[in-house]
Amino acid sequence: MSSSVLTRPRPEYRSADLLTAYLPGSFYYSSPRGTVLADGVSRAVRADTGRRAEAVSAALASAREDGVPDPIAVGALGFLPTSESSLVIPAVVRRAEAPEDGHGVMSPRQRDGFGPWTVTPRPGGEVYRDAVARALRRIERGDLEKVVLARSLELTADTPVPVPELLARVVRANPAAHAFAVDVTAVGDPAPRTLVGASPELLVSRRGATVVANPLAGSRPRSTDEAENRRRIADLLASSKDRREHAHVAARVAEVLGRFCDELHVPEPEVIGTPTMWHLSTRITGTLADPRDPASSSLALAEALHPTPAVCGTPTAAARDLIAELEPEDRGYYAGLVGWTAPDGDGEWVVTIRCAEVCDRTVRVFAGAGIVEGSDPAAELAETSAKFRTLLGALGAEEVA
Repeated sequence: MSSSVLTRPRPEYRSADLLTAYLPGSFYYSSPRGTVLADGVSRAVRADTGRRAEAVSAALASAREDGVPDPIAVGALGFLPTSESSLVIPAVVRRAEAPEDGHGVMSPRQRDGFGPWTVTPRPGGEVYRDAVARALRRIERGDLEKVVLARSLELTADTPVPVPELLARVVRANPAAHAFAVDVTAVGDPAPRTLVGASPELLVSRRGATVVANPLAGSRPRSTDEAENRRRIADLLASSKDRREHAHVAARVAEVLGRFCDELHVPEPEVIGTPTMWHLSTRITGTLADPRDPASSSLALAEALHPTPAVCGTPTAAARDLIAELEPEDRGYYAGLVGWTAPDGDGEWVVTIRCAEVCDRTVRVFAGAGIVEGSDPAAELAETSAKFRTLLGALGAEEVA
């Protein structure tokens, strides 16, 4: 007598459904590869810097043994080796296709801002320009080749900022971006804290033996005039200063991935656009020498790559020291990484830029600019203001940059 086991079909979701289902405390991540919404915590992952991929691998194996179906690890890591991290194996994971252009239409209320806002720049414009000038003197002296200096805006509203609505605005503004919302609440926070953003920069994606990285460096603000946009794209491609800045980043990413890959393709840079910026971009692809090696998991590769010169500088140690000296605020999760990884090593991690941390009525928005020989302090300040617009537009606060 034969018997059969009936299995329930796995439910299918649309990306818009998952965006609507997001609640504070959930993990949301969408990119051209697809959409992930994760809820609950099967287990939290705690590990020292450099051992997180190993700890995640062990936690995923343990989750499988405990019967968690198709477990993945999700979360975010901060900029510094000593920064906070938020890595968990969620209890429930739902997946969908990538967001579609125009998959949601904002109501008149959604188009309104969340303010009015009280705004505190950290630091102010004059202090930031002075920091760039000091960095240039160090570069001229030969201490380093590049450093990325960041600043933030602290915005305070009269009422709590609705994170689900903010995330929806971010995704709808640029469905092709790597959008995310991660619970990063720490002990001592007065209220739940969420990291929200739409990063244009893919740190590393792994699918089987294929890895992809897409470093960005060298930027221009986007204009509302198409003729002016064509001029800015041409200017960016012809700029020796921006090409040099970009080369630092692409070379470093290629060097790190080359340690793990049999084959690596590094094309000439091109220009890609977001709703607010143009960027020099190099899409690097490689074939892993041994996809079964735990050191080649997506998170292990991300840890090996982080921080790239796109968010830190060259050499890394000298740039990191100068950042600590010149930036008045701790970056926290800004310029870190966010994403997911699976037991087979596949996954996707992006650089945590074009982001904000939301805690009750307060929002901290971050932006940085790469400083190399030939940089101009006023121009670098203007670049950070342009980069703020991704989140400020979603908050209805464009005028505060």
